[in-house]
Amino acid sequence: MTPEARLRTDFSFGGGQATAAVRSRDFECQVEDAVSRSANWLLSAQSQDGYWWGELEADTTLESDYIVYLHVLGQLKSEKVAKLANYIRKKQLADGGWSIFEGGPSELNASVKAYVALRLAGDAATAPHIVGAKEKIIELGGLEATNSYVRFYLAMVGAIDWNIVPSIPPELMLLPEWVPINIYEMSSWTRGIVIPLSIIYGNKPDWHLPEGVTVNELFKTKGEKPHSFDWDKRIISWRNVFLALDRAVKVYERSRWKPFRKFALSLARKWMLERLERTEGLATIYPAMMNSIYALLAEGKDQDDPLVTREIKFLARYEIEEDDTIRVQPCISPVWDTAIAMVSLEEAGVDPAHPALIAAERWVVSNQILGPGDWQVKNQNAEPGGWAFEFRNDFYPDVDDTAFVLMALGRVDDPDSDRLRNSMRRGLAWLVSMQNADGGWGAFDHENDLQFLNHIPFADHNAMLDPSTADVTARTVECLGQMGWSANHPVIQRARAFIRHEQTPDGSWFGRWGVNYVYGTSGVLRALETIGLSKQPDCQRAADWLRSVQNADGGFGESVLSYYDPALKGKGKSTASQTAWGLIGLLATSGPDDPSVERAVAWLLEQQNPDGTWDEAEFTGTGFPCVFYLKYHLYRNSFPLYALARYDNMRKGRRNFGGMQISAAELQHLIGRNRG
Repeated sequence: MTPEARLRTDFSFGGGQATAAVRSRDFECQVEDAVSRSANWLLSAQSQDGYWWGELEADTTLESDYIVYLHVLGQLKSEKVAKLANYIRKKQLADGGWSIFEGGPSELNASVKAYVALRLAGDAATAPHIVGAKEKIIELGGLEATNSYVRFYLAMVGAIDWNIVPSIPPELMLLPEWVPINIYEMSSWTRGIVIPLSIIYGNKPDWHLPEGVTVNELFKTKGEKPHSFDWDKRIISWRNVFLALDRAVKVYERSRWKPFRKFALSLARKWMLERLERTEGLATIYPAMMNSIYALLAEGKDQDDPLVTREIKFLARYEIEEDDTIRVQPCISPVWDTAIAMVSLEEAGVDPAHPALIAAERWVVSNQILGPGDWQVKNQNAEPGGWAFEFRNDFYPDVDDTAFVLMALGRVDDPDSDRLRNSMRRGLAWLVSMQNADGGWGAFDHENDLQFLNHIPFADHNAMLDPSTADVTARTVECLGQMGWSANHPVIQRARAFIRHEQTPDGSWFGRWGVNYVYGTSGVLRALETIGLSKQPDCQRAADWLRSVQNADGGFGESVLSYYDPALKGKGKSTASQTAWGLIGLLATSGPDDPSVERAVAWLLEQQNPDGTWDEAEFTGTGFPCVFYLKYHLYRNSFPLYALARYDNMRKGRRNFGGMQISAAELQHLIGRNRG
C-alpha cells in the first residue's frame, strides 16, 4: 500500500477488536510514513558543509532600524531602503500600528520606529498610512512612553534632546568588578548592546535627520518627560537611586571638565575591539553589531576603514531579499539548528554512521570554542569547551546550545571516536562548571542575577540579567541524563531542587527562551524522564496541566500574550512546534497509549504537508519576554519529527538509544571548580 493510500484508509469496516487492530496498524503505518517523509526532507535541507541553518525571523523593528542605519551610512537613496520600506508597509496593521509578533496588537516602540523609517524612506507626512501611524502612536502613549533604546537612536540622529535619554556614559567601564553595577553584572547581550552605545554617548555624533523629517508630532503631550524618568512614590527605592544617579551623570555630562572621559572611552573601545577580533560581528546579534558600527564611526573611523568595512559586511549577511522586499534577521542560528536537526534525525532512526550525521558532527566539533570569553570573569577556573549559537562568536558560548550539541554528538558513530570523545569531555566539563549556586543554569553567564539592576533606566528591554531558568536547566539535566549521570549525583540534585522551586502552582514551568509554558513544561518533563523521575507527583501535575490546555483539535498552542497575562497560559491556535513540545512532555510522563498523546500525534499527521514539512505562521521563540520574539523557521519541522519518532519508538519498545556516556569522574580534572 502506498503512503497516500494509507492516509486515505477508511476506518468504517468490521467490528470490535478486528477494527481496532486494523486501525492501530494503519495509524502505525501513518506515523512511520510521516517520520520517513519528515526525515528525508530534513536530510535534503542540510548544507554541503554539514550544518543546518533556517531563517530566524523577528518583527519590523529590525527593518526600521536598518533604514536609520543606512541614513547614518549616507545610503538613504539606495535600493535597499526602498525594499526595506516595502516590507515595513506590508506589515502595517489596519489600525495604523505595527506589532512585535504574528497576530499581535500594535506596539508603541515598533510603531515609532516604523514611522521614522518610512519618513526617511520618503513617505509624506500627509500620506494616509503615515497619518494613521501617528494617530496610533499617540493613542498608545506617544513618544514619551517609548523605551530607552528608541529614544537613544532618535537622539543619535538629532531628532530629540539627549536630556530625555537615559545616561549611558563610557565611565561605566571604570567600575571595578567588585562594584555591583559593573559591566559583568549585566547579561552578555546587554554588554554587547550598551558598551558601543556608551562610546556613542561619549562622542554624541552629528547624524541629523534630513530636513523635514521630524518626530515632535509623536509626543502625546508636548514637553512631557519620558515615563521612565518618573520617580517612585517611595522615597527610598532602587528606582529612585538610579534616577538620581542618572541626573548626576547628566550634570557631569554638561560640564566641560570630564577628567575620566578619555580613559573611559579608551577602555570601552579596547573592550569592543577585542571582541570584534574573534567573532563575525559583536556578539553576533543585530543590535550589538549595528551599535559597534555606529561606535566606530562616532570615534572618527571612515566607512572605508578595513574594520568598518568588515563589520558592515557581517551585518549585511543578515539581510534576506525577496522580490521587492528586504527583511533582516536578528541573529543566525546554525549551531542551534544543526544540533536540533541531528537529535531529531537520530531519534528517527537514521544510522549513527550516516554520512549526513558524520558531516554534521565534524562541522559542529570544528566550531567548538576553545578560547577565552566573558563567562570566565565569574567562572575563572573552568576550561573553555562550549558552543555558541552562530557561526563564530568565540566570546559567548552558551549553555543551551552546548547541552543540545552534546546530546547530538553522543549518538554519532564516528570512526575517529577519540577526537569526538575529547571534544565532548571538554564541552561537558564546561557545561557543568556553569551551574549557579541556586542549582540552575543561565544562558551565557555564571551567577548573573542581581535583581536590583533591573531598575537602571536603560534596563527596560526586560533582559538586563541572565539568571537561572527552568528551560535551560532542564536541557542541561537532560544532557547529563543522556551521559549516564544519575538523579543522585549532587549536580543533578541541586538542579532538581531548582526545577522544583520554579514550578508554578498549576504544575507548569515558565519558558524563558520559547513560547511559553508549553515549552518550559515539556522541556522539564523530558529532562526528568532521562533521570528516571518523570513519575514523581510534580511531573504528574505538569502532565495534567498539559492535558488541560490541549486544544479540542488535539494540538497545542500558546500565544505570546501569555507573557503578559498568565490567564492565557497554554492558550492559542495549535502550531506544529508547540504540539510537538506538548507531545514530548506527555510522552515523558504517560507513554504512547495516553489518549491525549494519540490526539496530538493525529494532529501532527493531519497537518503534515506531502513533502514532509509543516506550516507555522506564529512566533514560538523568545528573545526578551514582553519585548522581542522570534520565529525559528526550522522549529516547525525538526521538533515534530522528533516527537513523532519518539512516539513511534516508545510504541515499539525502543525507549532509549545507546550513546556515548561520560561520567563525572572522567571530567573531574577538567571541571576546575569542585561542584560534586
